[in-house]
Amino acid sequence: MTETTDFARLEQKWQIKFKNLDLLRQAFIHRSYLNEHPENNLGHNERLEFLGDAVLELVVTDYLFKKYQTENEGELTAYRAALVNSESLSAVAAEAGLNDYLLLSRGEQKDTGRARQAILANTFESVVAAIFLDQGYDTARDFIAKYLFSKTEEMVDKELWRDAKSLFQERAQAGLNITPNYQVISETGPDHDKIFTVGLYLNDELIAEGVGPSKQRAEQEAARIGLLVKDWQK
Repeated sequence: MTETTDFARLEQKWQIKFKNLDLLRQAFIHRSYLNEHPENNLGHNERLEFLGDAVLELVVTDYLFKKYQTENEGELTAYRAALVNSESLSAVAAEAGLNDYLLLSRGEQKDTGRARQAILANTFESVVAAIFLDQGYDTARDFIAKYLFSKTEEMVDKELWRDAKSLFQERAQAGLNITPNYQVISETGPDHDKIFTVGLYLNDELIAEGVGPSKQRAEQEAARIGLLVKDWQK
């Protein structure tokens, strides 16, 4: 996509008419894009991502608090973490139509793997912030509800909220008598914006890879995928 992209299709899809369309444009600008387009005068989307993360956390926390009135703090925290992890947010970002509007460097455009998933998840947070700033809290909440809340019951029923690393280790030790280990496969990006790719191993066998903005998040992603690979979700 280019910065001249017509956002009318997105506005129609979301039933939101932006007063300041530059906020929406900026939500799609990845830092890498600016390296090749220094003439851009909007800046990248990382500040919006910061705000959107906070709005998303508040909206999801409020929703879970009201929906599950007998659950304790630990369970609610786990539910929230499962709803807003990179895998979940990237999926709803694609559903919301964000992928077609990303402004990336030529190198990032070629990546269709886990790094793209992380970018999509971050962009969803940026879009939430743009909606919040332009339309207010209620509209941002309704946008999040439309794309995210419907995933909640499946997540709870299938226990996808459980800590993935702990669950994978439990399954591996009980079924195979092996303790899993995690190794960093690669680190990309500048120090302030690193993306980690971590491998999950059983002995020397690579079971899954996870990507995240920290080693811990990448390990959780790897464990989550590992549970699917081994069919150990339950």
